[in-house]
Amino acid sequence: MRLRALLETDALGLRLLGGEDELDRTVRGVMTTDLRDPSRYLSGGELVLTGLAWHRDAADSEPFVRILAAAGVAGLAAGEAELGDIPADLVEACLHHRLPLFAVHETVAFATITEYVVRQVSGERAGDLAAVVDRHRRLMTSGPAGGGPEVVLDLLTSDLDLRAWVLSPTGRQIAGAGAPLPGPLGATLAGHHLAATRTGRRAPHRAAVAGTTYSLFPIRNTGRGAVPAARDVRESVLSDWLLAVEADASDWPAARLDLLQGVTQLIAVERDRRDAARTVRRRLAQEVLELVQAGAAPAEIAARLRVAAPVLLPGLGVAPQWQVVVARVDWSASGQAAAAGEIASGPVAQALLEEILVDPAVSGPDSADRIAVAHTGEEAIALVPLPPIVTALPESESEEGDAGRADGEDADALAGEPGLHADALLASVREPLSAGLADDGRLTLGVSAAVHSAEGLRGALEEARHARRVAAARPGRVCAAGHHELASHVLLLPFVPDDVRRAFTARLLDPLRDYDRRHRAELIETLEAFLDCDGSWTRCAARLHLHVNTLRYRVGRIEQLTGRDLSRLEDKLDFFLALRMS
Repeated sequence: MRLRALLETDALGLRLLGGEDELDRTVRGVMTTDLRDPSRYLSGGELVLTGLAWHRDAADSEPFVRILAAAGVAGLAAGEAELGDIPADLVEACLHHRLPLFAVHETVAFATITEYVVRQVSGERAGDLAAVVDRHRRLMTSGPAGGGPEVVLDLLTSDLDLRAWVLSPTGRQIAGAGAPLPGPLGATLAGHHLAATRTGRRAPHRAAVAGTTYSLFPIRNTGRGAVPAARDVRESVLSDWLLAVEADASDWPAARLDLLQGVTQLIAVERDRRDAARTVRRRLAQEVLELVQAGAAPAEIAARLRVAAPVLLPGLGVAPQWQVVVARVDWSASGQAAAAGEIASGPVAQALLEEILVDPAVSGPDSADRIAVAHTGEEAIALVPLPPIVTALPESESEEGDAGRADGEDADALAGEPGLHADALLASVREPLSAGLADDGRLTLGVSAAVHSAEGLRGALEEARHARRVAAARPGRVCAAGHHELASHVLLLPFVPDDVRRAFTARLLDPLRDYDRRHRAELIETLEAFLDCDGSWTRCAARLHLHVNTLRYRVGRIEQLTGRDLSRLEDKLDFFLALRMS
């Protein structure tokens, strides 16, 4: 279609500000962005829609328009809702670069223009997807009458014989046609997509899994929910959705590829609409967080929680328990990319934590409606409500006393504890997120214990932050720690400087290792077993299949080589810590 056709369509409410001689340009697609540099998302021929959030002063217009002109876009349409009149410096820059510029009246939604352009462009290019575009308004309608993204995916199956799924960056299914995609397969496809995106390969990405080929199309989040002014792919790679199609798109004609790109644009508009619904929950979390960090009175925090509870747990009718989860994404500088300190990690961690906290077994874009996540600085902080747990042991169990639980109490403690557990949160997302973090990113996460009142929230926040720092001291791209680890030596060991750790372990353990290498005496193994058996000679001898006298000889040799006495608690503790740090 031509730009002139847009201007002649009264329903779009476009007003030409410059570029009358260029109105015969062909429009091949549409893109909504508020990024300072959207060049990596442009392929030429687009009508670019912008709300002007990137515009801070007059100097911003020239580089923005220069980027659009170099990418070969057809025209620029700027909304009047943000700044009112379109800035004169933007008009001048467009005239200089011969880029047609339209003003979009504040009453006209970008989704309306997107729908119109996609319908017209797709209808002109190919008829095999005309039904999809003609039913765009049904796709965008929420509720039972609309059906959301599933509608367009159903049409891809019925009209083009293509099976497709919309996936989150962790591989969780957002929408799909027909049979759901198995969770492990979704995670694998998401990992392929994130890894390919990090290497800069042009989409669609091809992935072969278990003999089946899939084509992966990014669904760019460039609307209101996008990271503002992104300068680096790392600012968006962990938050974009993707469209997985069971087909090899490498030999598709350009027309069909363009049609699939149009489908991703429709889904992106839908995502923008649904992301806007999270605004209330994010605001609630931000307000509670500010009160907690400012040391507000518990009564004031409790009043705010009473406002939040009906939104996060509709119909519950009683005050829930709360847990706090803290997450942080850290990047190192890489090549010519933006320095790590310039990457806006807070919003990335916020979007990622919202995804991680969704039950992986639950599909659909609205399954996070009980999660409130705010971000402050480089941290994302989630306020997670839990229904009150009423525990009552059966009489037969309580009569047995503590004896029946003694042996399994430690192992079962976490399983019986209400709420979120750190390791379980990352179990299904570690593989794809590691691919997206590549070799220069880290995700660390800390989880607090459940608290029952406003008085406990400040302590829960500090507990979650401490747990996250424990996770940050561990190796690996994706790490988590829970509150239960803060009552253990595990809290202290990661913060011991490396040179101190090496000196401490060498002084205690090197004599034993040297002796074991020369005599194969297994002193290290004996020491570990002896401490694990709490110094019990009979239990340790039975575990090692040794006579007690042989065990006494080995322990005596350990004491002789190290100058320590394993009957003293202090020396036992030193050996225990040395083994844990080695």
